[in-house]
Amino acid sequence: MNETVVLTPERILEVTEDVLRRYGLAKATVVDVARALDVSHGSVYRHFPSKASLREAVAKRWLERMDAPLRKIAQDTGPAPARLEAWLRTLFAAKRERVCDDPEMFQTYLTLAREACAAVKCHKDGLVEQMSAILSDGVKQRVFDVADTKATARAIFDATSRYHHPAHADEWKDADLPARVDATLALLLRGLKA
Repeated sequence: MNETVVLTPERILEVTEDVLRRYGLAKATVVDVARALDVSHGSVYRHFPSKASLREAVAKRWLERMDAPLRKIAQDTGPAPARLEAWLRTLFAAKRERVCDDPEMFQTYLTLAREACAAVKCHKDGLVEQMSAILSDGVKQRVFDVADTKATARAIFDATSRYHHPAHADEWKDADLPARVDATLALLLRGLKA
């Protein structure tokens, strides 16, 4: 074992993802992570006090990676309708790509996310805040007629759940999905117009 290695939480999380991919969620252990890092499992526990905290950190990291491009769109400037459409399409595409490109890992992350309820709630609240910021810009630009941007953002998030909630993942492979997304977004954007 190489106990002289400088361990960071980020490095541990990277290796944990590899271990999860290799062994699966049910079989992966902290000892497997430590072995892959060539350190003792105690070294891992110094950064993450329990297996549950390590798993929660992996889920949070996954959600943050999904959030990064959305945050960029929300913070951008430009016409709010185009930004809102781009934001929603990016959210839908990110979820769809993850389930279609690596379904086993998607299931692993989904299970981890279910265990990390606080991280998931924080993630969802952050997404609603991002949408609310875009809607607020649209009101300022006089292109959206929205009285309560936060409530409207939450309603849009809920109304589009078919395209981003993991419970609907099996539907994301349907050939007619792009047409349904187009129709939904057109309806939403028309309904928001000032």
